Amino acid sequence: MDAIAAVPGVDVLFVGPFDLGNAIGHPVTGPQMHPELLAAIGKVLVAAKKAGKKSGIYTPYGDQAKVVAEMGFDMVNVSADMVALATFLSGEVAKAKGEGSAQKVTGPYGK
Repeated sequence: MDAIAAVPGVDVLFVGPFDLGNAIGHPVTGPQMHPELLAAIGKVLVAAKKAGKKSGIYTPYGDQAKVVAEMGFDMVNVSADMVALATFLSGEVAKAKGEGSAQKVTGPYGK
């Protein structure tokens, strides 16, 4: 990690915890990360700081985002586009079916 962080032109070390977890035998399977995965993530953070670079990480859950933000990461992604879109769209489809709360429409098209 130190060698990667020292490469001229590399500005950020960005962690993909799914890839890293799979590579070290501790895949991300839920909101809690394995302690060895968190330790490996911490090593990336230390290498970035030591080289004067920024650090970033992807997290699929808000709880994980809080943990890594408190570790000191500069950039934290809180969700994946596929998760966010699926959550949003399923809520909107439920509203369209009358299963959720819908906003009252007023004006020329609302009643």
